[in-house]
Amino acid sequence: MKKILCIEDERDTALLIQEEFESRGYWVSLAFDGQQGLMAILRDEPDLVLCDVNMPVMSGFALLDCVVSMAPRFSSMPFIFLTALANRDDELKGRKLGADDYVTKPIDFEILNEIITARLAHVARDQVWPKEVELSVREIEALTWAARGKTSLEIAELLGMSKRTVDFHLDNARDKLGVSTRIQAAVKAASGRIIRP
Repeated sequence: MKKILCIEDERDTALLIQEEFESRGYWVSLAFDGQQGLMAILRDEPDLVLCDVNMPVMSGFALLDCVVSMAPRFSSMPFIFLTALANRDDELKGRKLGADDYVTKPIDFEILNEIITARLAHVARDQVWPKEVELSVREIEALTWAARGKTSLEIAELLGMSKRTVDFHLDNARDKLGVSTRIQAAVKAASGRIIRP
């Protein structure tokens, strides 16, 4: 069962969110200010966080900044801001801090459910499929340079090998990743964080 942490200072709203998503099969815990939220993240390691922006003790922005800076292991945890104010500057600030989504109150639970489902599915893809693909060091190097737009000949010069050897490594990487072109291989490897273009 996936764990959602809802950090919301309006208790009625928090309880409504808890009831709604527990009925959809999630385990939902609550915190009522940013400081409680931080402690709950570190203690419970939720799969996803729903967080109000304007809260006492610590704002949602300060909380996200704190979590990302002090606990890098949470960098892939989806973080969704909930706010009563549809403010473009606030949304930009939240996204720059690393927020995945920004949902305006009153909450449309159908839309929020779709956002949560999509975010958790994305995390699952990132965590599962790269472990099933084992590329060699040379395959990773060749694919990284290919993702940066280098030709096989240019990659060969950079890595000190023949063009034929580069093609061999790129074709092996493509086969292992289960795609038909080098571009698809580079995109898939980058999205799975096997390479960093």
